[in-house]
Amino acid sequence: MTWKWVVVPMILYFFERLVRFWRSQQKVVITKVVNHPFKTFELQMMKKGFKMEVGQYIFVQCPTVSHLEWHPFTLTSAPEEDYFSIHIRIVGDWTEGVSKACGCDKQEFQEAWKLPKILVDGPFGTASEDVFSYETVMLVGAGIGVTPFASVLKSVWYKYCNDATNLRLKKIYFYWLCRDTHAFEWFADLLQSLENQMQERDNAQFLSYNIYLTGWDESQATHFTVHHDEEKDVITGLKQKTLYGRPNWENEFKTIASQHSSSRVGVFLCGPEALAETLNKQCINNSDADPRGVHFIFNKENF
Repeated sequence: MTWKWVVVPMILYFFERLVRFWRSQQKVVITKVVNHPFKTFELQMMKKGFKMEVGQYIFVQCPTVSHLEWHPFTLTSAPEEDYFSIHIRIVGDWTEGVSKACGCDKQEFQEAWKLPKILVDGPFGTASEDVFSYETVMLVGAGIGVTPFASVLKSVWYKYCNDATNLRLKKIYFYWLCRDTHAFEWFADLLQSLENQMQERDNAQFLSYNIYLTGWDESQATHFTVHHDEEKDVITGLKQKTLYGRPNWENEFKTIASQHSSSRVGVFLCGPEALAETLNKQCINNSDADPRGVHFIFNKENF
């Protein structure tokens, strides 16, 4: 009688594969290729009927490079934008092949008709979609895990500019942990843009962010000491100075709990499992037993 228990799941599986195959064959148009520093480039694309939410990801295939390989990439655009985008760092044969096919190794502009064919499957959901369900959120991105929050921060700002009165989210605490910021200069540029726009609207307190550099050497430390008193950070160009080492999570949670004593605080992580265990423990330890007190709700996606 085993076949009765196997046949239905197999039918559902093959149906799901057919749907994904049909969806991946729909035409994708690359509208723009942007070269970023330190071997990173951005693909901006359009696809008929494509709808996304913040923090979602897609699978990408480039037949010019390989007919079999599909690679996941987090969407870095916001749902409010008329295109969807991904940032790709050149770290292997496949990513290097895509960059060359898109003309990233050339100085002159690439003609649109010379750009490679791209297949896209998705988008697929993640925990970050629930960020607008809270009044206060903690966003924690470690290394490449900072990518989903580009979409989140962009979307938050679009919503804030268009209709701030109906935006439930009132306060964002953002933590960015990385060994070096060079590979993510495009994200530092995004933070700088948000920083300037919030100051123009006289609401600099809406976003509080801390950047922690977890890998640094003696020369960087000396450079940091010499330029510490300058108005902007010498590494990122942001007004918020880069911190060195790792956050004291217990102090961070206690500080936020004291400032939002009767709130549900959403904690969103994209990072390694070890950090997830630490944050989950802090969420439990710093949540109040009283239903009217502060409660930290942990959401994660690991890599």
